[in-house]
Amino acid sequence: MSTFALSGSLGTMTVEPLDVASYAGHLHAWITHPRSIYWGMPDADLDAVRREYERIDADPHHHAWLGRLDGEPLFLAETYEPAHSELATHYPVRPGDVGMHVLVAPPAGGQRHGLTSAVMRTVLAFIFADPAHHRVVVEPDVRNEAIAAKNAEAGFVVDRLITLSDKQARLSFCTRAAFAASPLGEGRSASPVTLPAHLDPATIAVAHRHLVAKAIAEFSHERLIQPRPDGSVPAGADGGSYLLTTGERIHYRFRARRYALDHWLIDPASVTREVDGAPAPPDALDLIIELQETLGIPPKLLGTYLEEISATLAGAAWKHHHRRERAADLVHADFQTIESAMTEGHPLFVANNGRIGFGLTDHAAYAPEAGAPVRLVWLAVRRDLSTFTAGRGVDEQTHYLAELGADTLYRFAQRLRDLGLDPHAYRYLPVHPWQWEHKVGITFAADVAARAIVPVGTSPDRYRAQQSIRTFFNIDAPQRHYVKTALSIQNMGFMRGLSPAYMRATPPINDWVADLVAADDTLRDCGFEVLRELASVGYTGDAYHRSGAPVSAYQRMLAALWRESPVPRIAPGQRLATMASLLHRDRDGAHLATAMITASGLTASDWLTRYLRAYLRPLLHCLLGYDLAFMPHGENLILVLQDHVPVRVFMKDIGEEVAALHDRPLPAAVERIRMSVDDEFRVLAIFTDVFDGFLRFLAAILDADGVLPAGEFWRLVADCVRTHGVDHPQLRDRLDFFAPTFRHSCLNRLQLRNTLQMVDLTDQAGSLIYAGTQDNPLATVAVPTR
Repeated sequence: MSTFALSGSLGTMTVEPLDVASYAGHLHAWITHPRSIYWGMPDADLDAVRREYERIDADPHHHAWLGRLDGEPLFLAETYEPAHSELATHYPVRPGDVGMHVLVAPPAGGQRHGLTSAVMRTVLAFIFADPAHHRVVVEPDVRNEAIAAKNAEAGFVVDRLITLSDKQARLSFCTRAAFAASPLGEGRSASPVTLPAHLDPATIAVAHRHLVAKAIAEFSHERLIQPRPDGSVPAGADGGSYLLTTGERIHYRFRARRYALDHWLIDPASVTREVDGAPAPPDALDLIIELQETLGIPPKLLGTYLEEISATLAGAAWKHHHRRERAADLVHADFQTIESAMTEGHPLFVANNGRIGFGLTDHAAYAPEAGAPVRLVWLAVRRDLSTFTAGRGVDEQTHYLAELGADTLYRFAQRLRDLGLDPHAYRYLPVHPWQWEHKVGITFAADVAARAIVPVGTSPDRYRAQQSIRTFFNIDAPQRHYVKTALSIQNMGFMRGLSPAYMRATPPINDWVADLVAADDTLRDCGFEVLRELASVGYTGDAYHRSGAPVSAYQRMLAALWRESPVPRIAPGQRLATMASLLHRDRDGAHLATAMITASGLTASDWLTRYLRAYLRPLLHCLLGYDLAFMPHGENLILVLQDHVPVRVFMKDIGEEVAALHDRPLPAAVERIRMSVDDEFRVLAIFTDVFDGFLRFLAAILDADGVLPAGEFWRLVADCVRTHGVDHPQLRDRLDFFAPTFRHSCLNRLQLRNTLQMVDLTDQAGSLIYAGTQDNPLATVAVPTR
């Protein structure tokens, strides 16, 4: 980390990471001085001090900093994550909380007026310069009146007295706004005005280049644009050279390999741009503007799409700057490290990281790639103005007890009693912290004031945002359920809310699908399982529901559901990874799928055969045997890995993304998932969602990496389909997966047409856009057995 500097009347103060070896002597003299009695090490020798700060240096949750005045060592500061400290048992830690300790060197030449205040100002300014930090926490000894006065001067407010293992302390908090308004803050802006580290010219140039390459590839795939060979480099094993003209004045040149399913693998480093014959840097925003008419973006939505492109660029720059895991390291990483390391979850969407509504601090606190621990906000909502729907085996009271624990439930109930409210008249609803801050307290102000909605605290457990951004995994108790929350931000063609009315059917639908899957011998043999969404809760007492208006974003702001965790279902020696990770490419261009195959010790053909048995075979069987279709993209499946080989998969997001493609009877509670379609549409559940939506990317990666030729890849896919037909002759001829062509369904076209809502959820089949047909790669590598 670079040095932080702040100039004032006493000179320039700086903060830098502590070099323990170089400054152990300074620390020893400062810490053992009589005026440092509250530091707790008055009799420590030099070795003891050195060992203590070497321990801190090795702790990822605790950091020590050296402060200087005009270059001379002057003070010691420590920052730490309260969630990883003794404080976690004394108060509900919020996202963005940071603990602080400060020690000023004993005066050598007499007391200097204002010195301690200047140090405190510098340390707090240093902490709040990080947009991820929202609140500073301190716990000084109750006997230390001097520091209590200094804390008050800086904007700290005492919350209460607590008993720690070594002292009785004043638990105190200082928010960014409180510091700004304090005498020490001197009117500093409540928001840090600093250059975000990831938004530098070199990093954003990398993001532009990659996104331009992706946009040209996917818009070409969807036949919106037609690059042509430019003749400068003949097509060969490493691809050819192509030219794209976006106007009379603007030309793009690049190298690309062409694969089945109109897949373009473009080398980002090869992309060049000319404007009026002069070189110009690739710019993803300019590319969209240049192609607006070609892409068919409605003028009134161009700004929205450009904002999603801008957010995608910012997210890519952040990942490039901060996420430095190598593919070879991720092979051995745990589930959540892999989840947060992904460069993107949806490979075929160009604007796939919109998150319109998130600011810089929100990104640092809640984006999946930031990997920051999050404590959910819990609201008590009136029972008569809310709904709770439970799946089979779930009881509301025992569900909350299992998720929150008796102590937390007592604390929530006591909060209601303190307000003169009856806890039995309420149920609990988990809310994304962003949603509470930006929506609930404002958009539902009347309901909060009427005590129909009551904030009662934060979750005792910490969670991590998943690739789907509004779903959280419990990192303190992984056996507990995922929590999916409503989040009123615009992301990839949808406002990410949750409808209480829509979710009433979610647990019954999940039960029905889970029963069907569990009862089938073939699916059991593949190890295929679904993660049930087994409970949902929603608030419906607001004016937006009372108005009787058509369902809108306002009726999708206060709801949540719980989904089963896969952690209790895996065997010793098995690991979990999002299936999106198979397409992950690290900063150096290395792919995780290739690293995984290498680490497995299997041939690429054997590895892929096992993966297809775990992934493709169950999807084929569900479609052919039950006319049941999932949305099986990378984010919606979790791989179970053993010795780096996928041995089975978990399917998730059942309630919103499963469809029964038939007219046979369904239970009334499940009727919502029915889609009456013909066979030409049914096969798209495999052709579009599996072949075009995922496997074409994996085939190109393995071919380009020299791991497995693309032709061999598709031959193994054909073998998987044919083997299922041999094993199930009664199903083999239901649908033709070896037909020469299939309809080319285009998802970017949907987003370009209406980036606010890609499809009508009441008529998803009718919302699709097609661009002719695609050649089926299976038709050229295999002939089905008849």
